[in-house]
Amino acid sequence: MKRHFLATPFLALLLTPILLGGQAHDRSDLDALYKIKDEGYERSAVMESMAYLTDIHGPRLTNSPNIKAAAAWTTAKMTEWGLVNVKQERWGPFGRGWSNEKFYLHATVPQKFPVIGFPKAWTPGTAGLVEADVAIAVIGSAADTEAHRGKLKGKIVMTAPALAVALSSAPLSRLYDERALEELSREPAPTPNRGRGGPAPGGASAQQALNRLRAEFFASEGVLATLEPSRGVNGGTLFVLGPPATGRAGGANPMGFRDPKAPGSFPQLVIAAEHYNRIVRIVQNKIPVRLEIDVANKFYDDDLDSFNIVGEIPGSVVPDEVVMVGAHFDSWHSGTGATDNAAGVAVMLEAMRILKATGLEMRRTVRIALWTGEEQGLLGSRAYVRDHFADRQTMTLKPDHAKLAAYFNVDNGTGSIRGVYLQRNEAVGPVFQAWMEPFRNIGMTTLAIRNVMSTDHVAFDEVGLPAFQFIQDPVEYSTRTHHTNMDVYDRVQPSSLIQNAVIVASFAYHAANRDQKLPRKPLPRVAPATSSPAR
Repeated sequence: MKRHFLATPFLALLLTPILLGGQAHDRSDLDALYKIKDEGYERSAVMESMAYLTDIHGPRLTNSPNIKAAAAWTTAKMTEWGLVNVKQERWGPFGRGWSNEKFYLHATVPQKFPVIGFPKAWTPGTAGLVEADVAIAVIGSAADTEAHRGKLKGKIVMTAPALAVALSSAPLSRLYDERALEELSREPAPTPNRGRGGPAPGGASAQQALNRLRAEFFASEGVLATLEPSRGVNGGTLFVLGPPATGRAGGANPMGFRDPKAPGSFPQLVIAAEHYNRIVRIVQNKIPVRLEIDVANKFYDDDLDSFNIVGEIPGSVVPDEVVMVGAHFDSWHSGTGATDNAAGVAVMLEAMRILKATGLEMRRTVRIALWTGEEQGLLGSRAYVRDHFADRQTMTLKPDHAKLAAYFNVDNGTGSIRGVYLQRNEAVGPVFQAWMEPFRNIGMTTLAIRNVMSTDHVAFDEVGLPAFQFIQDPVEYSTRTHHTNMDVYDRVQPSSLIQNAVIVASFAYHAANRDQKLPRKPLPRVAPATSSPAR
């Protein structure tokens, strides 16, 4: 069959050997794209994957029973679609699993009213239903502990002042307009010594010391539980993670509260800011407040290792060269991890299903990897990169480092893909410009030279591999769903996920069939011996 290709006007002006490292014949294969669109738009399974990952299996905290059940469903589905080498590849140690079995919080004095809240991950529960007085103890330094010593035993302690709740005047949902996309496409302004040095004095290590002081003080005082207001969002939407880092400088336990041998803790609860503020105001008016609380949390210590999920479509010409697509499989626990990041997982699964269902021939192997431990610091993807490609600390390369053609990542919620972050890889710009051209009419127009951090492509990029995150419309990601109890199926936009899966499938197909692997940046320098890349 004769193949039809589409070159971009941008490339037409630059068809020379000095295309910033690009190939003069980078084009979109429109015959293949027709098949990808037909399969992806007409027979999409992306929302079925979303339903199983979220409604049916629920939140997927790493090493929890939920994530293991979701992984079993996912591997079975990948096998059903015809992917090969499907497995759960172990890495670790990660630490103990955890799940919340029950949560109840209700004011009884001076008025009866329910309190919206969630426990922090990896904190214990109560011994059944208990009732206790409320006290306020804001600890900002060692000196503050003396004012509360001997006064908190058996009490429910509020650990912060009342939180200012701003008027919700801005829209909760936002799409990128032309001006915003133009701003993204510009080179960021340079800053002095960008990327150099460690934490500023009084920074992360000082905060860890304060976190440790608080935890040790409240535990030694025998508090029944602690309460803190949800920060960053309001209106009944709660932002809930785990306990803050309490590691000691030079001797931090990387598992922290996930270590079965960690010192005993106490129930730590996050409650709606509006409810928190009401209780604070009542106490400050010297009126006693009592709360009923019943929290059942469960720990799982049987297996401290975790896993990544992988599967492949083998290449027909150079199967040892690999194009990877990926997303993080884990989530936090107050919602069902829908936009963070079941949406990315479902898109990547659907892209693989599309490529397999179309039967399109691909020269290179296309491999999907779904990561765990991302929310605790890219742990799964960094373990995979270390085991397969390179040691970031020494930059000792493994043979497969030379064989990775590209890694593509989705982890910015439910928004439509609008472009690609180039991760300062100038040479790949003309290539992606060509591959984006057929999607210009659905809004994929932008290449951003800047780095974007805090998700799994970073694990690849920091050892010199070509790895990229797609630009997506923000929608409600930062205002409603990211790490909150509203990160649920209903906040996902089906049309965007269907469209995104087609784009990912197209990019993976073209990367798998390109004559050369994607251009690379120079290898990074060896990481300082004391550094530990942070999320």
